[in-house]
Amino acid sequence: MSSPTEVEHLDVLVVGAGLSGIGAGRYLRTMQPSKSFALLEARAGSGGTWDLFRYPGIRSDSDLHTFGYEFEPWRDQESIASAPRILDYLRTTATKNGLDEHIRYHHKVVSADWEPSQARWLVEVERTDTGSRLQLSAGWIFCAGGYYRYDEGYTPTFPGRERFQGQVVHPQHWPEDLDYTGKRVVVIGSGATAVTLVPAMVDEAEHVTMLQRTPSYIMPVPKEDALANRLRRVFGEERGYALTRRKNIAQQRAVWRFCQRFPKAARKLIRSVNAKSLPEGYPVDEHFNPPYDPWDQRLCAVPDGDLFKALRRGRATMVTDRITTFTETGILLDSGAELDADIIVTATGLNLQLFGGMTLSIDGRPVDPPETVIYRGMMLSGVPNFSVAIGYTNSSWTLKIGMLCEYFCRLLGYMDEHGHDTAWAEADPDMPTRPLLDFDAGYVRRSLADLPRQGPAAPWLMSMSYHDDRKVLRSGDLVDEHLHFSGVADRSSEAGLVEGAQR
Repeated sequence: MSSPTEVEHLDVLVVGAGLSGIGAGRYLRTMQPSKSFALLEARAGSGGTWDLFRYPGIRSDSDLHTFGYEFEPWRDQESIASAPRILDYLRTTATKNGLDEHIRYHHKVVSADWEPSQARWLVEVERTDTGSRLQLSAGWIFCAGGYYRYDEGYTPTFPGRERFQGQVVHPQHWPEDLDYTGKRVVVIGSGATAVTLVPAMVDEAEHVTMLQRTPSYIMPVPKEDALANRLRRVFGEERGYALTRRKNIAQQRAVWRFCQRFPKAARKLIRSVNAKSLPEGYPVDEHFNPPYDPWDQRLCAVPDGDLFKALRRGRATMVTDRITTFTETGILLDSGAELDADIIVTATGLNLQLFGGMTLSIDGRPVDPPETVIYRGMMLSGVPNFSVAIGYTNSSWTLKIGMLCEYFCRLLGYMDEHGHDTAWAEADPDMPTRPLLDFDAGYVRRSLADLPRQGPAAPWLMSMSYHDDRKVLRSGDLVDEHLHFSGVADRSSEAGLVEGAQR
């Protein structure tokens, strides 16, 4: 690789210009205005998930008063919002905070190698529009690309798929010219994507069938938060938003804790709501009774009960069964039933991918993520000057991202104040660990072996509690005995630093 003096250097390199990346950029601008930084985005536009996914009806499944940024009020009447509205919010926020000039599109980070003697990362970048390569150096990498793999969704192997004479579509790669008017559509899946697609397609399709192997918990939620809109009118945009955010954070926590403490009661309550939302005599237990407890996987929210309305109108059908094989005209099920289809949509999930697919090394030695332990939910043990932004799975993603960004910027300030240029966390090698995410979703289970680990308690715990994280990240001590620092004055040799940073 080239010498760092021959390449452009940035204090902070933010990977990704989606929800997390734009948030990180804003916090850097306001809390560390002297730092040079760039947001590298592999795609042609900002917005991440909300620019990538184009399937019908795509929307949030969290309310935007908590899914939005703490510093930027959500001003729309709809609390559960469509992707175009969310994308407009993200891009407006980026422009308002002077981030447009910091975003570099078509820049995909391929690899990064930590150079101990220089206390910086040497980063290999691919131009996705031309295929050319370039190098940058960075004092710190803040990986804000989430953990989904954007170039490829998950599709299981379906026997006989090649026989099907219709069209097979994955929602992650929705064709712009797909015409399903008057067509028979089968949507395979039971998660958030499937319950979004079905009601969005029923008005144009001849009929839509949602085919699921295992039911999910599905709950109707209001598209508009009436109290939030009243609070805005009474207290104004800023104060009304802050009050709504506090209300919804408390509400999310209460629902999750109730489901965890009283799973039988929660199951009974959800079933009661489902039964009231469906036609009389509908087989609720066949199609809406998962074998797991509520919040072992994420609950699916349906705004204004749109999925239930589609089922009541007879425009959609729910089928719970297993696939034997695709046929020329549809799908043959284990029960012997056949589903005729012109279009089959495989809403079968996502693949996880760490760090946007980049590989990491320290002085040429590869970093193996499963051998690392997460520190404060954002750093990897033994890896200097590297952060990863992972939000909550049991409430709005952004609630945690904001606190991680604040902590990160405060840490940069601490390092400057004390003359440090390198920070790394050290984990006790005898500390017991467990998988990074305590979440039973299929896309998580498929990838746990490739992810970092977590420890039994803070700061090595991958906390999913907003209130606990407020204590650790916002109100707690900035540094502890697990976090180590060095600077030019401490660095006697390149070998000494590498040995210390990887212990």
